[in-house]
Amino acid sequence: MDRNFHRTMERQARRTPSPPPLPVQALFSTALQHHQAGRPAEADRLYCQVLAADPRHADSLHLRGLIALQNGRPDLAVSLIRQAIGINPNEALYHANLGSALWQQAEADAAIAAYRHSIALKPDYIKAHLNLALVWLKIGQPRQADIALRGVLARQPDSAEAYDALGTARKQQGLLDEAISYYRRAIHFKPDFVEAWTNLGAALWQQGKLDQAVGCYRRALELNPRYVPVLFNLGVAMADLDRLDDASACYRQVLSLDPDHVDACNNLATVLKQQGRLEEAVALYRKAVQLSPDCVEARSNLGIVLLALGQMPEGWQEHEWRWQTPHMRAARRGFSQPQWSGESGEGRTLLIHAEQGFGDTLQFCRYAPLAAARGLNVILEVQPPLVRLLRQLPGVARVIAHGDALPPFDIHCPMLSLPLALGTTMETIPAATAYLEADAADVAAWRARLGALQCNGLRVGLAWAGKSRTHAHGLAAVDQRRSMDPGRLAPLLCLPDLAFFSLQKEGGETASALPLIDCMQQVQDFADTAALIANLDLVISVDSAVAHLAAALGKPVWLLDRFDPCWRWFTGRSDSPWYPMLRIYRQSDPGDWDGVIGRVAADLAALSEQRRSRPAG
Repeated sequence: MDRNFHRTMERQARRTPSPPPLPVQALFSTALQHHQAGRPAEADRLYCQVLAADPRHADSLHLRGLIALQNGRPDLAVSLIRQAIGINPNEALYHANLGSALWQQAEADAAIAAYRHSIALKPDYIKAHLNLALVWLKIGQPRQADIALRGVLARQPDSAEAYDALGTARKQQGLLDEAISYYRRAIHFKPDFVEAWTNLGAALWQQGKLDQAVGCYRRALELNPRYVPVLFNLGVAMADLDRLDDASACYRQVLSLDPDHVDACNNLATVLKQQGRLEEAVALYRKAVQLSPDCVEARSNLGIVLLALGQMPEGWQEHEWRWQTPHMRAARRGFSQPQWSGESGEGRTLLIHAEQGFGDTLQFCRYAPLAAARGLNVILEVQPPLVRLLRQLPGVARVIAHGDALPPFDIHCPMLSLPLALGTTMETIPAATAYLEADAADVAAWRARLGALQCNGLRVGLAWAGKSRTHAHGLAAVDQRRSMDPGRLAPLLCLPDLAFFSLQKEGGETASALPLIDCMQQVQDFADTAALIANLDLVISVDSAVAHLAAALGKPVWLLDRFDPCWRWFTGRSDSPWYPMLRIYRQSDPGDWDGVIGRVAADLAALSEQRRSRPAG
């Protein structure tokens, strides 16, 4: 509506109102002059005087409505403009601005009806067509937007605004190449079109063309250095390029221009989290939550950082907001049975269902026996490759695969909500040395297989990559940071008197050129992997399901951890309250795997030497 203001003023100045008494005409002309000069308060006072003399002065009612809209009072604007329409129902401009006021009230259907009425009165009213298209885009109806935009281009083929909106319509339909083409056409017709440069950058970013996206954002900033949306987008782009200081600077500039920008608070906090500045991150997440208590991302992220700091009671509470995030919302189970909150329940059946990845299930399945100890009949639903292994859990009545028919149950609990239900604190983490056990027959079979290999020295299992989660951009970025090229393992593999076994089933680059014993083709599920690990002396792994499995079996685990660790590994410590047999080797700087491997190689050489020097027998 703001862009249309001067056009509205010009149109209003050209119009010849119904002949009022001379004093009213003079008052209205003076009010209009104040309005055009940017003095809306004085204009509004005079419009009121006009209406006191002539209550049916439609133009004054309409222009008072525009002032109310500019002042953030869409409710008053709707009332005033509707009064004007009641007096003069055939003025297309009134209906168009009513549509803008209704849209600010989030009344999409009514706004659409108003724009359509305006177009019916004046079919060549370009701005009404364009605003109608923008509403369709805002409510996720890109095909309807296309129709309105074709109406614009049929009448104004060089409309940069229409091409920009068409780009957004194509982007909403996942047609990024077409979107980029339309954004470029918008810029062709209007080279200083800041919004189109910003939108083009965002589309290129979605295609993974980060350098080109940054170029577009910088061009937009040259045109308008204080344009908040492009500053914000440039900070997304910088974070993805791991230029965290640049990302931080962008978000801070956004907040200097708009201190209440919730998304900038959240994103800056996330950058600070990646930089290891967790206390600062918490403060910004709290600010975002204060500004917008229902900000799902901020609340979920706050929970994660609080858990990383060991502030578990509040952390578990905020962690429940994960179910509202885009990548978790679709996975939420729509059970009619209530969620368990930790109460005892003699004779009742509790369904505990896995969520997220294999590692999460392996870490939190430890809570199933604790629930059973409260008198509940526990059914555990997990990913199919974990079913055979987790049948060994004590107290669990039944383990079923996700996707199989569920038996009757009375209450349920997502697996990562169990710590909240049971009131877990840092002091009460259930940290048994081993709470999982490999099948004895499987262990014996793998013992025979490895014995036939006649390998000497310590047996060390290696895993260098977690499973790639390409369905979510943020998770995919984490997967890249937590995984490494297997070639970086070379300083370990050249150590003498050690036998290295690959534990990499999927998600990693091939290591066929490395001196590893790879039996993973014979592994069908996690029970097989557990039996193999039971025959090893040590597991060295990045943050993956393999690390959780080995630690849950009570095997010594050396965790190769990224600079910005998952919350469960906390900060500033090399041990884990979750796993007594786990030792953490963390990057000193982002991406510094060589430093991690160097420390591991030194400790592994010392461990091997201790074994060699140990007296026989």
